Amino acid sequence: MSSAIQPSRAPEAAAIDAYSSIVTSVADQVSPSVVRLDVEGVRPTGPQSRRRESGTGSGSGFVFTPDGYVLTNSHVVSGARRITLTTLDGRRLPAQLVGEDPDTDLAVVRALATDLPRDLAPVTLGDSSGLRVGQIAVAVGNPYGFNCTVTAGVVSALGRSLRTQNGRLIDDVVQTDAALNPGNSGGPLCDAQGRVIGVNTAMIMPAQGICFAIAINTATFVVGALIHEGRVRRAFLGVAGQTVPLHRRVVRFHGLGIESAVFVASIEPGSPAARAGLRDGDLIVGFAGQPTAGIDDLHRLLTEDRAGHAQELEVMRGSERVRLSVQPAVRR
Repeated sequence: MSSAIQPSRAPEAAAIDAYSSIVTSVADQVSPSVVRLDVEGVRPTGPQSRRRESGTGSGSGFVFTPDGYVLTNSHVVSGARRITLTTLDGRRLPAQLVGEDPDTDLAVVRALATDLPRDLAPVTLGDSSGLRVGQIAVAVGNPYGFNCTVTAGVVSALGRSLRTQNGRLIDDVVQTDAALNPGNSGGPLCDAQGRVIGVNTAMIMPAQGICFAIAINTATFVVGALIHEGRVRRAFLGVAGQTVPLHRRVVRFHGLGIESAVFVASIEPGSPAARAGLRDGDLIVGFAGQPTAGIDDLHRLLTEDRAGHAQELEVMRGSERVRLSVQPAVRR
């Protein structure tokens, strides 16, 4: 009887072994670069409170440069007076906050040790623009202080919007069912090759399997500004949007030269976008004379120097191509 069952089970066993091999390979590759952040600082006592109290917390982060820069979440290190990094083998390193960007819930800290551990190698950054729903996703972090915990799942959805603790929306967020818990914040979300495709940031409580990561392409843009200036200076339109594909007929008929655009999901009342006449459901295909194939393109174009100056906004509204004049403002 066992010989009759074996052939039908063999492909399943091989598939499980292949999946296990992928996860263990990613864990071996990425885990040495992941650190636990123990933070001492101050935090507000409530959302609307001006009072602050001393507090401690912990989270995750990962080394992304050879000289000890670590990427994590803004909410992990905000208000920090002292930051300590703990490596996979238990070594503790003092660190300092380089800069943070609450708008994307990202922050950069740097290990202060003059002689960094040799095995604290930087991760390999991937490209989140090529992600597909259903592909393997592996998360590494330190939930509840349990160092270097590995969970695996899939990319559940793309182009989500997520509201941060300061009430602002982060666009183009990656949704995954790889289990995340408090303490995972700031850790890497990786693809099957061990390349980082996102920065784990949140889960929905008490839902199971609904977790989110900031797309690594967004993070790559942000960390450059944080390292050089300690903050990201940007203009804003007041739009919550997501990247969506354009119909091929629309692309050909209007000669757009791009195959995706920014779908306007909502507009802040009284914002520059509202004053310009932008509407929910519009598709932004260009800004300031440049094509916008997605949220990342729009973020890169919304530089501080454009604030206060009229810019052309190209949108697809139904089958029409509409041009609007918008005056971005500086995000305070």
